[in-house]
This record gives sequence, C-alpha cells and structure tokens, in this order.
Amino acid sequence: MWRASVLTIFPEMFPGPLGISLAGRALNAGLWSLEAIDIRAHAIDKHGTVDDTPAGGGPGMVMKPDVLAKALDGIPADPRPRLLMSARGAPLTQARVAALAKGDGAVILCGRFEGVDERLIAARGLEEVSIGDFVLSGGETAALVLLDACVRLIPGVMGKEASGVEESFSDGLLEYPQYTRPALFEGLAIPEVLTSGDHAKVAKWRQSEAERLTRERRPDLWEAYQARKKP
Repeated sequence: MWRASVLTIFPEMFPGPLGISLAGRALNAGLWSLEAIDIRAHAIDKHGTVDDTPAGGGPGMVMKPDVLAKALDGIPADPRPRLLMSARGAPLTQARVAALAKGDGAVILCGRFEGVDERLIAARGLEEVSIGDFVLSGGETAALVLLDACVRLIPGVMGKEASGVEESFSDGLLEYPQYTRPALFEGLAIPEVLTSGDHAKVAKWRQSEAERLTRERRPDLWEAYQARKKP
C-alpha cells in the first residue's frame, strides 16, 4: 500500500478534497493510506509553540527545528522520501510524480510562516519541492496537490491505465485537444479527422496538435522535447 504521512499544524485539512472522487474512493478501498500528524502535539512547552522569531531579525516567524525534529523522528524509519513543500524547492514534474507513485509513499512536511529552520532541513535530509513560482500561506495546499498527482497514478485508482499515459507531460508534450458529443456546438464542429474512423490519421492529428500547443504555450517544454529527439 502507498502510504502518505503529512506533518502539519492543521491536520484537519486532510484528507480534504482527497477524501472524494478518485482519490477518496481509492483511500476507502485501501489502495493508499493517509496519516495527518499534528506538529503542535510535539511541541516542547505547554503552550504548543512551533515557531520563533528569525535569527538576525526581520518579519514573520520561523518553524523551530527541535519541534519539527521530534515530529519527524516520531515516524518509524522507512524508505519513503521525506519532502518539504517549499517555494524555493525543485519544481514538481510529472516525471517526479511518477517516480514517487511507484515507490512506497512519502513523508511530507508542510512549512508555515517564513519557513523552516535550515538546520532541520539539512539534519533530516529533506527534499524541498515546489508546485510553482508563487507563494502560498502554507505547505498544506501544495501537499494536497502533490498527493493528488501521485495517488491517481497508483495502479487501480484510474479506470483505464491508458488514461494516465496519453495526457499532458507524459511524453514531454501538452495534451492534444479533446472533443465529445454533440457533433455541433454553437456552430463549432468536431474536427472531421476525429470522426473519420481512421485511427492512424487520428493518432497523427493528435501528435501534431500536441506539438503545436506545446510549441505555442510552453517553449521550455518544446525546447527540451526537440533536444530529446536529436540523434
């Protein structure tokens, strides 16, 4: 079973949206498990303090290394990667998601305030992960995104295995446009090739459209895709 342990000061945020739809059904079916660990329960004072003022001065607060270490060390040692959701982390990619989904799960620390004491990150070997170039009020929302991306790839979660193959980023390209009935919507028709019954032509059209969209919308992905195609 794929296991997720999330350390947070807001354990009530979990499972949240992961308790419904595909992820929720998979959770109830025992295809994966989720443990929300309350960091405040590991505070070392009677007030449940988890943060303190930043060394060197400045605004905001910083999460205390001793409290976080106690919370992390309370999780039995296992091979799961230990992640810290952080705006300065490495960008989360579909390739990283796929690798995580193939493993045993993940231990995820949700940062808050101005961040986490750097010594804790180094001492516990945390892998910093970012879901985008923007700042959230905390790592919980980012953790939900990461978990949703991973859980849907666990065998048995999606109805058709192929649905996890032909989608954006699976081969370095954005996904081609999708259409369904009615055949005519507000004067717009489904592209004729998709109703031709010629599977080879459909595949060629989809590849061409995926390349076009990637070239137009994500030059960075297009450049990497072109580089991989070179002999």
